[in-house]
Amino acid sequence: MQGPLYIGFDLSTQQLKGLVVNSDLKVVYVSKFDFDADSRGFPIKKGVLTNEAEHEVFAPVALWLQALDGVLEGLRKQGLDFSRVKGISGAGQQHGSVYWGENAEVLLKTLDANKSLEEQLSGAFSHPYSPNWQDSSTQKECDEFDAYLGGQEQLADSTGSKAHHRFTGPQILRFQRKYPDVYKQTSRISLVSSFLASLLLGRIAPLDISDACGMNLWNIQQAAYDDRLLKLCSGPFGVEDLKRKLGDVPEDGGIRLGKIDRYFVERYGFALDCTVVPSTGDNPATILALPLRPSDAMVSLGTSTTFLMSTPSYKPDPATHFFDHPTTPGLYMFMLCYKNGGLARELIRDAINEKLGGNASDVWANFDKYTLQSAPLGQKSASDPMKLGLFFPRPEIVPNIHKGQWRYTYDPKGGSLRESSSEWDKPLDEARAIVESQLLSLRLRSRGLTQSPGEGIPPQPRRVYLVGGGSKNKAIAKLAGEILGGSEGIYKLEIGDNACALGAAYKAVWAIERSRGQTFEDLIGQRWREEDFIEKIADGYQPGVFERYGKAVEGFEKMEAQVLKEEAGRKR
Repeated sequence: MQGPLYIGFDLSTQQLKGLVVNSDLKVVYVSKFDFDADSRGFPIKKGVLTNEAEHEVFAPVALWLQALDGVLEGLRKQGLDFSRVKGISGAGQQHGSVYWGENAEVLLKTLDANKSLEEQLSGAFSHPYSPNWQDSSTQKECDEFDAYLGGQEQLADSTGSKAHHRFTGPQILRFQRKYPDVYKQTSRISLVSSFLASLLLGRIAPLDISDACGMNLWNIQQAAYDDRLLKLCSGPFGVEDLKRKLGDVPEDGGIRLGKIDRYFVERYGFALDCTVVPSTGDNPATILALPLRPSDAMVSLGTSTTFLMSTPSYKPDPATHFFDHPTTPGLYMFMLCYKNGGLARELIRDAINEKLGGNASDVWANFDKYTLQSAPLGQKSASDPMKLGLFFPRPEIVPNIHKGQWRYTYDPKGGSLRESSSEWDKPLDEARAIVESQLLSLRLRSRGLTQSPGEGIPPQPRRVYLVGGGSKNKAIAKLAGEILGGSEGIYKLEIGDNACALGAAYKAVWAIERSRGQTFEDLIGQRWREEDFIEKIADGYQPGVFERYGKAVEGFEKMEAQVLKEEAGRKR
């Protein structure tokens, strides 16, 4: 066994993971460094520090230095022959930023293999902390970003997203205002992903093109920084200064950045020709773990709900996210994030069990029964009105509204919509309605991003992959096929908690072993053993039913607009 090996790192909020695969994509080693359990000298909780007075959440960068040596030491103890490692890539928690001091490049280039990274690089940063994606200190700056180009729609059209607290542009704007002297002494700004690549390279690495889209600074259609937004963000320091701090963004996600720094050669035994490939964000890395083909969709059914799709269509909206694809020019990554997911379903499940008496061995039995035996949209006949609802036990971001429940009936023939609870048998009718509501929202916001799989068949995803706790629920899977379609079916995807590290490792394999012009999807698709990871669990597109839910999408959109209008009126 002397073939090449590849490492994929995943630098998340609570741990750093290093995962090693061979050319056949088989995992051969995994090493983890848990920040709370394994680190020394940092008063962190769940990987971060908080300043509640200013709504700040941040992590000590030196913690990550300690973690990288820790993970590599773990791999050495497991017996990894580092000389076989030909390529390294990584995934980093999106939207975090690292601020390098003026002596950073000198320190990176002169590392002593007999000392740890933490000993030598803790002084390489102008600011010792990195804002975490949970940070919400930038509301003022987000308002400025949203307004600067004329509104949220214009900002989303340019950068793929409206302004968000965690995005790097608003974070930099607040940083240069709060710490102007520190900002002036900052030589470069990295994202968490490019920070990781910088350590491995021994010099500051460029930003990854997909991860750069999580900044509100990168103009996706122009494939360049948006000078208008840089002007806002840089303030008195100027656009050119900020451009120098951010550096270039290569278009090729598989570009060979350079050989690994001699520190890692001397300390761990890496080969001199081991190549560093751009690290990307955690969400882009997740779609590389499949690998998703154009029009494939991934739905993560956890406490929250996340929807990812690979698409050739760029149709930005303030309620969604678009990123450049991490490996394939001409493709985009479409993403939706909802706060309400599993919690909303569980509350209705518990209400049903309280009414009927629950099954201790299967708490979902009653919920599933009523989900499946209830008529689609509560219509016992085609002439009946459709039952539509919104169920938000937490404030939601899609749409942006406070917690609450709303129940409506909708007549698709006349288009009339009215709020009504009297026709509902609560909570039994709500079992199917909550699942329909969540899936209709996904369909509403992803329509127009898919293509027809064949003559006479409406546009829809090729495959829908379900991940997370809800993927085990056959009733949810059945409704996913009815509502979202899926010309090849609904699949359960089991990649555990390794998705980001796997995606990064696969990216390294592709970057080093691809032939000229060979896409990531082609190379990894040929080697990826889908039978090891996926299982078909439900039919996808069903003629008639899919079209019926298409009419429901129109009512669902009206319902959301009505609720938002009424809530806006109450605030006035």
